[in-house]
Amino acid sequence: MSAPQSDFLKILTERGFIHQCSDLQGLDAKARAGELVAYVGYDCTAPSLHVGHLLSIMMLHWLQETGGKPITLMGGGTTQVGDPSGRDETRKLLTVEQIETNKQAIKQVFSRFLRFGPGGADAVMADNAEWLTPLNYIAFLRDVGRHFSVNRMLSMDSVRLRLEREQELSFIEFNYMILQAYDFVELNRRYGCILQMGGSDQWGNIVNGIDLGRRMGTPQLYALTCPLLTTASGAKMGKTAAGAVWLNGDMLSPYDYWQFWRNTEDADVGRFLKLFTTLPMDEIARLEALRGSEINEAKKRLATEATALLHGREVAEQAAETARKTFEQGSLSENLPTVAVPTAVLETGLGVLTAFGPDYAKLVPSISEARRQVKGGGLRVNDQPVTDERAVLSLKDLTAEGVIKLSFGRKRHVLLRAA
Repeated sequence: MSAPQSDFLKILTERGFIHQCSDLQGLDAKARAGELVAYVGYDCTAPSLHVGHLLSIMMLHWLQETGGKPITLMGGGTTQVGDPSGRDETRKLLTVEQIETNKQAIKQVFSRFLRFGPGGADAVMADNAEWLTPLNYIAFLRDVGRHFSVNRMLSMDSVRLRLEREQELSFIEFNYMILQAYDFVELNRRYGCILQMGGSDQWGNIVNGIDLGRRMGTPQLYALTCPLLTTASGAKMGKTAAGAVWLNGDMLSPYDYWQFWRNTEDADVGRFLKLFTTLPMDEIARLEALRGSEINEAKKRLATEATALLHGREVAEQAAETARKTFEQGSLSENLPTVAVPTAVLETGLGVLTAFGPDYAKLVPSISEARRQVKGGGLRVNDQPVTDERAVLSLKDLTAEGVIKLSFGRKRHVLLRAA
């Protein structure tokens, strides 16, 4: 088709958000007419979303900036079932209480990217538990289930790949695509929602919703997916040696979030500036053209802009200044992430592997990974390489500032402070 005419699809196209669309021309016309209400669903499987969710959140952001109405759908109901997409094993089923706790923790992120309120273009937060939990099973099968072909369901990637690998697929997971399709129909009825967006792995589930809507009498519905990102080196976007890059500040400090973006590979800088910041395209073009050591300017700008979107401008600039002091001046910045360690623990001795692991600094995801990093020379205590995996940290390791500085590589640091 010709180039999009609506501001929404123009922006998504030039910034690289679009992977697939069910009817780009029809969707463009709806967006141009100011009739676009769209949603993205987020299951509550953890207390925080991670950086892999940012693409779809940014799509909702640009929708609102161009006059559309975004809906963030919390999966209070579908999380009780578990999405089988892209998995070889059944997700661990969470209790309703765990799901509710996760949902409340996740909510805080969206207000950084979207404006919520009662207005026409204000964002809405919905929860599919509202309509899925009270469903009568027999009535649901008669009203909704009859529109689904088992033959077609078996051909869906989320099911087919699991079966081809001879991995068990539970009956409850098999129902997930029906519930997600029904969400689309319900959101259309309640809010006039006509577009579902998500990652490219959700294409089949979203198209199911379009088909169900047609069978159940909704207006034309649309699907729009973004690419599942990998870095230029082929690694999955958002994974580090220390684990997932969480969006909640209590699970990943703003400083570590800034450092994640600062460590972007050279070949990814321009693409990530388009996707994960709101910088104008001409400024991105200038930064993208930098070469050699000057590319570091672009990486720092990416880190600061991405962190500002999530944590606020002041926090982002503080993280940038902390990094500058730590690396360019060699000083020990008080703004580095700090973990309190009971004085009694340091009096008896804290194993160095444990200190770097998930119970304290969280610089590595496990003790075994800490052990591997020691062998590779990747860990340092107070800027000295750790060579003995049986080493123990104690009060004598405290610096004059009253901390023990743990470092993983050159750019990730945490301070242990006796408490």
